[in-house]
Order: sequence, then C-alpha cells, then structure tokens
Amino acid sequence: MKKFVFTLGTTAILSAGFVGAASASTSGTYEVQKGDTLWKIAQNHNVSVDELKDANNLTSTLIYPNQTLNLSSIKEIVHTVKRGDTLWSIGQHYGVTVEEIKEWNGLTSDLVFPGEQFKIKTAQAAQSQTASAPVAKAAPQAQQPQTAQAQQEQAAQEQTQKEQEQAQVAAQEQAQKEQEQAQVAAQEQAQKEQEQAQAAAQAQAAQEQVQKEQEQAQAAAQAQAAQEQAQKEQEQAQAAAQAQAAQEQAQKEQAAQQQQQAAQQQQQQSQQQASGKSMTVEATAYTANCAGCSGTTATGVNLKSNPNQRVIAVDPSVIPLGSKVYVEGYGQAVAADTGGAIKGNRIDVFVSSDSAAQDWGRRSVKITVID
Repeated sequence: MKKFVFTLGTTAILSAGFVGAASASTSGTYEVQKGDTLWKIAQNHNVSVDELKDANNLTSTLIYPNQTLNLSSIKEIVHTVKRGDTLWSIGQHYGVTVEEIKEWNGLTSDLVFPGEQFKIKTAQAAQSQTASAPVAKAAPQAQQPQTAQAQQEQAAQEQTQKEQEQAQVAAQEQAQKEQEQAQVAAQEQAQKEQEQAQAAAQAQAAQEQVQKEQEQAQAAAQAQAAQEQAQKEQEQAQAAAQAQAAQEQAQKEQAAQQQQQAAQQQQQQSQQQASGKSMTVEATAYTANCAGCSGTTATGVNLKSNPNQRVIAVDPSVIPLGSKVYVEGYGQAVAADTGGAIKGNRIDVFVSSDSAAQDWGRRSVKITVID
C-alpha cells in the first residue's frame, strides 16, 4: 500500500532508517485576513499549524490581519516505512504530529507496515535564511502583545495535543505488539501444522512400507508353497510312474514266466504225447444241458457245477476211464464219461454251451493217451 504525506522545509536530510524524496513544492506567501486563524490557513493550504509556526518562526498561534505568512518553503518528502517505524517516531523525525500524518495520507489507524510510503510535510526553515531574518512581515505594534489568556489557551492546547500524541503512540505500539504476537503465533501454528503433516506423511509412508513388506512376504510364502506343491506333485507323479513301470515290468515278467511255464508244459505234454499211445478218432461235442441229462459223468464229475472242466466221453475198451488224454484242438482232458454212441475210435468232448458244441461239430482229431 502506498500512502503520501507532505513536508515543509527546504532541506530533506534523513537520519538512518528513514528514506525520503523531495517532490513538487508549494510556492508563494499568504496575507492574513480578518477572521483568519492558523488552523484555518493550514487547512486551506493543506499544511499543519506547527508547520506554519515553524516556517514563519512563530512562538504562538496568534496572528494579525495584514500579517504575511511564508508558504514558499513547503516541500513534499516521501518516507518509506522501515521495520521498527511508528507514526510517532516518523512524526518526531520530521517534526509533525501523528494526526497530521494520518490526515495527509487518509489513515484511519496508527498501524504501519514495512514498505509503505507516506508523503510528509515538515516545517523547517530554509537554509538560505539567516537566523535573524524574519520570515513574516511584522505586524503593527498594536497587534503584537499577547494576552495571558491567549498564552494559557495555547499552553492547554499544546498539552492536550501532547497527551493525544502520547496516547496515540501507546495505542500504536500496543497494536504493533499485538500484530507481532499474532504473526509469531501464526508462524508457530503454521510450523506446528507443517510438522504434524510431515509426521503424518512419515507415519503413512511407514505404514505403506510395512504393508508392502507384508505383501512381499505373503507373495514369497505363496510362491514357496506353490513350488513345494509342484515339487510334491512331481515326486508323486514320478513315484506313480515308477510304480506303473514296476507293475508293467512285473506283468511283463509274469507274462514271460507264464509263457515259459506254458512252453515247458507244452514241451512236457509233447514229451508225454511222444511217449504215450496216439490214435486218430472221430470227435463230437456235448453239453450237460441236454434233456434228460443229469450233468454227472460216469466217474462222478458234476459238469454243471464245473462248466470249465475238460472231460471227454470214451469207449472204456479203447481208452480206460480216468486216463489223461491230449486231444488235438481241445487240449488235455480226462476220460471221465461214456456214451451209448461212443464205440471204438470215437470220443465226445465236453463244452459249456450248445453254441460251442455246434461250432465244434464232427471232426477227426489225433489224440494221445498220456496216462
């Protein structure tokens, strides 16, 4: 915010901490008219009473008609507020009051902030003037004497103004102190909130890190479990394959053994056949299911209870009952039955079904009586 204050004086020499810049000046003089007061003249020319007094070497506020007041030394100075400045300290530096500064710059409070600029009016005598040179034209001798009452009024006015300025300075200092305290409190609160936000962010980051590590651990555990399961299944598959291979090998060995046994048996049968009595006979087939058949052979074998038994019916005069006989196309059988039509070189082989008997039909086969 840029504010402006007007100063009186021909010189703008600032002490440390104050910066000013001279600008356009108000020129000319003013001749006091009847009814004028310093306050009225100051208001009309936008200056203060003290500035008029200082510019014209007046010791009181009494003025007289036809008295000439010097206004040519009024200059404008721009003051930039520095840290630690108050309206009271600025006014003291330039010889003006707080109220004048506020009035010139349209201020409604005593608060000022670094960087603000005010235009100030100061009422210092021009350097070109000598100490003895009068600024104002002497008034008639009849108008010079001051009454005791005027002096008392002047003193009371100055005392009141002094008290007002002191109260304003105190209020300004208190307001500035409160403002600084508020700024400090705001900074502390902002720092506290920032620290809390940082702590919350760190806690959130830590929580996310813990969760991430947990998820990684779970993923690793799941991967380990999956690997172990796969290994277990692989081992089971290998064991099953080995068991299957062993079973197949056992079956293969068993089949080979059976084949070997069959070969041995065949060889034995061949040997037996070679050593036994051989002949060619006419062979037919029969079952135990014929009408009137008991199902029991001549030697007492129950064919119905033993449908897979290899039995042949023979002529006992040719092949004794109980003999073991190898029949070509039928296998080794027992001569355990007889029949009315079975005479001489004829046999009847037992089969389990009529269809098998029909399939067998009537054929000539070679037999060997083994035992």
